[in-house]
Amino acid sequence: MEWTDRIRRIKLILVLAAIVIAVGSLFVSEQLTDTLKQEERNRMEVWAEAMKSLNKADENTDLSLVLKVINENDYIPVVLMDQSGNVTDFRNVSLHADNRTDSLREAQQIGLRCKTEGHVIRIALDKTNYINVCYDESLILKRLTLFPIIQLGVVLVFVLLAVFALLASKRAEQNRVWAGLSKETAHQLGTPISSLMAWVEVLREEYPQDDLIPELDKDVQRLQLISDRFSKIGSPPELKPTNLSDVLSHVVDYIDRRTSHSVVITCELPDHDVIVNINAALFEWVIENLCKNAVDAMNGGPGKITIVVMNSSDKVAIEVTDTGKGISKKNLKTVFKPGFTTKKRGWGLGLSLAKRIVEQYHNGRIFVKSSVVGQGTTFRIELRK
Repeated sequence: MEWTDRIRRIKLILVLAAIVIAVGSLFVSEQLTDTLKQEERNRMEVWAEAMKSLNKADENTDLSLVLKVINENDYIPVVLMDQSGNVTDFRNVSLHADNRTDSLREAQQIGLRCKTEGHVIRIALDKTNYINVCYDESLILKRLTLFPIIQLGVVLVFVLLAVFALLASKRAEQNRVWAGLSKETAHQLGTPISSLMAWVEVLREEYPQDDLIPELDKDVQRLQLISDRFSKIGSPPELKPTNLSDVLSHVVDYIDRRTSHSVVITCELPDHDVIVNINAALFEWVIENLCKNAVDAMNGGPGKITIVVMNSSDKVAIEVTDTGKGISKKNLKTVFKPGFTTKKRGWGLGLSLAKRIVEQYHNGRIFVKSSVVGQGTTFRIELRK
């Protein structure tokens, strides 16, 4: 709980930091953009005055300063248009036309657009004649306008990566806790199981004809199997070519002997052996969990559990179907998460362990194929050959 609260606080801090950075970036960029827009407007007003002086120049006018001002504008796009809307000149305008006529037409469209956007300065040549200096935003200003969007994208990517790293760290921490808990459980079970095995041997020698001793021995072996399963959690298990039919038959026999007779368990297997690379002890655990959940979903019976094996050239599929109460649609995405359970008792770890064993240890896939409330559920496991 402490780790979860810490993760939640860190994510909240990251989100707040992203919001502050985004708002601050937008504010600063907006202020800077407005300043540059005004500066370009001022420069164009000076440039327009220079053009006005050039148009009114006579033989006594010193044009050196005027030409210097005009030539210094080498980055702001400008289109000069007369009062009839015809283009008289342009500079710093990127055109794609191949000839003069098309270039003037394209420049005219740019000038009209700038005029519509309010980027125009009128120069009065005399009382009746004038020209319009239509200017566009410079490339630098356009790039600066896009800068906040790019910066927000970078901040968003940073936050997503940070959250992903935190979640990955959380999962790694959970995996370490699970592995440590499992190994400690196996270690704690080891001593009493060894003692029980020794006592079974003593009882077998003392009472060789007692029918209860073989049953007691089966239960002790079952404890040994459970301990072996727990010891394998947290480390890559050894996978061996195994006949899947034998594994499923063993599980069905175990569940059937410990389940009410009102629950009928059937196993539909191919006529031939189905060999897959699995760890038999852990894979039996998966099928047992599915069968036990099915029995719980039927409240102990009456009902039916059907295990079907489908064999193809590249994969093997196992479907476990029950006639229980089903899973609601809102829970379909959470059934494999640790802690999810609809039972009054239980930790909700069975399906989470099953998913871990199938997908992480066997490189397979497990999912809810179908579920109808009040009719039953089908879980499907897919293993690659």
